[in-house]
Amino acid sequence: MLLLLLLLLIMLVLMLLLMMMMMMIIMMMMMMMVMMMMMIMIMIMMMMMMMMMMMMMMMMMLTMMMMMVVVVMMLLIMMIMMMIMMMMMMTTTTTTTTTMTTMTMMMMMMMMMMMMMMMMMMMMMMMMMVIMMMMYYYNTGFDYNEDSIASR
Repeated sequence: MLLLLLLLLIMLVLMLLLMMMMMMIIMMMMMMMVMMMMMIMIMIMMMMMMMMMMMMMMMMMLTMMMMMVVVVMMLLIMMIMMMIMMMMMMTTTTTTTTTMTTMTMMMMMMMMMMMMMMMMMMMMMMMMMVIMMMMYYYNTGFDYNEDSIASR
């Protein structure tokens, strides 16, 4: 009986170890996926920036510069966040629950960041539009009701 019990215990432990291993592998995979996503996102951002630059080259260099700075700052923040998360992952005890929670947290953070980025981009676009409008009206004179292009 005792021997059987011992065997069962050993089996259980082995199973647990296997589970751990699996979890770790899955975690690694997830991390890889996240990193890949990040890279792709950054690439897309850069592409967008380039496009914007091309578009705005003639108009307003200053605003563009501001935009670039903001984006770079955000990217840096994201990187730092990622680093912190990594550190946390490393330090936490490798129990399944903690890993899962950290993963979920990380995902949430990523989502939040992405949302923030998008919002910022939208805001910037809006600002650009407004500035363009302003310039246009300024060039044609602010008197809408007289002889500006808008009222024609």
